[in-house]
Amino acid sequence: MEACGRAAVMGYSLQQPISVKGSAFPLRGEMKLNGVKLWSVKPCKASHLEGSLVTGRPPPSVSVPIPEMSGAGNNFVDYELVEVDPEVRGIIDKEKERQFRSLELIASENFTSRAVMEAVGSCLTNKYSEGLPGKRYYGGNEYIDELETLCQERALAAFNLDGKQWGVNVQPLSGSPANFEVYTAVLNPHDRIMGLDLPHGGHLSHGFMTPKRRVSGTSIYFESMPYRLDESSGLVDYDMLEKTATLFRPKLIIAGASAYPRDFDYPRMRKIADAVGAFLMMDMAHISGLVAASVVANPFEYCDIVTTTTHKSLRGPRGGMIFFKKDPVLGVDLESAINNAVFPGLQGGPHNHTIGGLAVCLKYAKSTDFKAYQNKVVSNCRALASRLMELGYKLVSGGTDNHLVLVDLRPLGLDGARVEKILDMASITLNKNSVAGDKSALVPGGIRIGSPAMTTRGFSEKEFVTIADLINEGVQITLEAKNLVSGSKLQDFIKFVTSPEFPLKDKVLDLQRRVEALTTQYPLPGL
Repeated sequence: MEACGRAAVMGYSLQQPISVKGSAFPLRGEMKLNGVKLWSVKPCKASHLEGSLVTGRPPPSVSVPIPEMSGAGNNFVDYELVEVDPEVRGIIDKEKERQFRSLELIASENFTSRAVMEAVGSCLTNKYSEGLPGKRYYGGNEYIDELETLCQERALAAFNLDGKQWGVNVQPLSGSPANFEVYTAVLNPHDRIMGLDLPHGGHLSHGFMTPKRRVSGTSIYFESMPYRLDESSGLVDYDMLEKTATLFRPKLIIAGASAYPRDFDYPRMRKIADAVGAFLMMDMAHISGLVAASVVANPFEYCDIVTTTTHKSLRGPRGGMIFFKKDPVLGVDLESAINNAVFPGLQGGPHNHTIGGLAVCLKYAKSTDFKAYQNKVVSNCRALASRLMELGYKLVSGGTDNHLVLVDLRPLGLDGARVEKILDMASITLNKNSVAGDKSALVPGGIRIGSPAMTTRGFSEKEFVTIADLINEGVQITLEAKNLVSGSKLQDFIKFVTSPEFPLKDKVLDLQRRVEALTTQYPLPGL
């Protein structure tokens, strides 16, 4: 994995560093953590400029040739973004600077590699290729076919799957579209599904609804019955799932979550699905990188269908995949049904640039470096969880088996929305999150904290202990601010803490200064 970095980073060794004035990154080098190669930085070639990799701008001394395209009635000059649209270029630069300086702790985010970005930003974006390899509706797809076939092969290899038993579609645009494509493939309108309830850690696309509103499109077109956690343990209540499934008779049971810090009991879910004649699907969007590295349980041993995004723990571009058993399941040819649901059912031409980036990341997923990274994601998250519990925080399920922790702030008299705002002001980025028993998704009782992104940047367990301490400082400032504000509504709090007269502003700025002093010691991968 290639990245920009600094000449001396805690826990790393960089070879052949070359510094850039005004930049925290060298342009060349190889980054190692405890002897494990995480990424390397090499000189850019051709149109890829060696410049400040924080801002993305070339140094003033670099002369860039601009290709002119001439023809009858045509004089097109292919200018760079900074010349064509400095406003957009400026926004990108500001976002890159924010990412560089912030503690990125949103569990569904990560930093992808320079190589993936090069593929995503390539000429692959120009080509239309409706259909599948060898079965396109347009000509000129011989190399797109080669690319997509390679991506499919790498997807199966990444998860150690036998191509005779499993197939994969790599065209889904993201995770929610992939899930709806599965529903379209195996369900009829108003068929019944069961997924983990959103306030209990589930995902919107698994059928979330309230007594007054069918929130997710899934719950509009299908009849949804959630299963939930045992609130005393914070673990999935499989006994209640079994009882409810026996009565509800779903056609599809969905494993997977967006805020569940534990592994799923796939054998138990397989048994329940078989007893009621249901398909069993796993949405492993959050943990697909962990699954590929075999650091969590393997859903492929028990599930009929497995979906995923590709940009979370897998560290690829923003896309999706659907894996399916080749043999018929409950009388359904999953390969034909799912491929037809993707196209022409719900999508048109695939995003070939994304498939190119996905192929790159899937190759990396087979490396020993990737496995070492995923093990570090888990160990870092456990270190974070341990320190938070030492500080007195209540964690849903009492810890973590994967890449995230879910903190219940209600015992402190706080909510996730207020804490998220204060931490954001201090360059700590995480998200408010529902916990079991919440009434509002906008002012929920918890925060979700993930380890993949900062592990990518090189943080170790020591730094994640520090992260827990920094978050704790932010929570204490939030408590103090809540006691000072007049008015009980969230908007009153936001107005108070963002006003020039906010009395705790210096505390927030001091916290931000120390956060950024930490983060800017570490490299930011990508272009």
